[in-house]
Amino acid sequence: MQDFRDALYYPVQEFLAGGNPYDPAAMFAHWPVRQSFNLYQPYHLALHLPFGLPDYRTGAVLFGLTALVLLVVLAGMAASRIRTRVPVPLAAGTAVIAALLVLSQVGKAQLYLGQVNPLVAVGAAGALLLRSSHPRIAVLALAVAWLKPQFGLPLAVLLFARGSRGVALGGTAVAAVASLPVVALLVVRGGGVGPFLDVLAANLAHATNTGYGAVDSLTAQRVDLPAVLFRLTEWLPPAAEPVALLAVLGVTVPLVRRLDRSTDPDGPVVADLLTCLAVTVAVVHQPGDVLFAVPAAALAAVAWWRRRRESGWLPLGLAVAALAVPFAHLHAVDSVVRAVLGERASVTVDGVAVVAAWALLVAFAVRTPVPRPEPVAAPS
Repeated sequence: MQDFRDALYYPVQEFLAGGNPYDPAAMFAHWPVRQSFNLYQPYHLALHLPFGLPDYRTGAVLFGLTALVLLVVLAGMAASRIRTRVPVPLAAGTAVIAALLVLSQVGKAQLYLGQVNPLVAVGAAGALLLRSSHPRIAVLALAVAWLKPQFGLPLAVLLFARGSRGVALGGTAVAAVASLPVVALLVVRGGGVGPFLDVLAANLAHATNTGYGAVDSLTAQRVDLPAVLFRLTEWLPPAAEPVALLAVLGVTVPLVRRLDRSTDPDGPVVADLLTCLAVTVAVVHQPGDVLFAVPAAALAAVAWWRRRRESGWLPLGLAVAALAVPFAHLHAVDSVVRAVLGERASVTVDGVAVVAAWALLVAFAVRTPVPRPEPVAAPS
């Protein structure tokens, strides 16, 4: 439960004690943590307050059970998507997918590390799935996804680009408004806006220089594009992270719009999965963050299976298989990878697979047919 300890329980304790949990120096001085509290949305401290009120063990057990329930909810979302193409009973589909999730490395890690990813994944996937049918719920879901800004920012941009402007702007606004009371309290406690911004700068400086989080760390398990390229080449160009964010979104935005306008009924299905992968490779992410792609990947897998013999559909099947790598990266698999290929391969294989999945979907989208514009009638 190290993430529960470092990213939830003791930050809440520091907040309740009158301090600023975003200050790495304060957290390391006051509490038994090994990681700083990252720049989660401030409303995170209020939302998860119930898990920080009881003693540590009770809070950890309650949080673990909540994460398990959220994994089942995510499995239900995936099963409901599959039912749009295959008449599978919802309960049976949910049970099977939930079991696979909990047995996978990504699913297990949420529970034994105590990560907040199940909640973020349900929010991000919900915003993507419900943006057209239930836009008000999608707004709240996106606000939940903003709990981790590396989810909220690129997802909001892509939703806006795909025409869900109300969801993108509304979810972002709700997240900002929900965080304002906590921010105001921290600003008052810290002596003003200037000192508060200094704390945020110190937090960001610390996060970008840790062995587990720095983009130029050879031991980090990040799966985003700049971190993966560095571990493969040991080359890091200037401003690699903002450039990668702009480049990935710049490539993905026209392609998801193309897929949405495609004459192929499975075009929007692939667009959803491409959206998930673009969010993951565009900005700092760990392997467990691919969890939110499960509903989109499940439906994409069904679409590929039904059309696997058709020309041009191989890249989609390969992309789904590549995305499965982090889930299959169990301890037994990791032991073999370390023994045969070494430590760096062990921490890089998930990232290579996720980036490859994104690239395969980009190649698929480029070849997707789009309807020709209707000819404009000449005036009489």
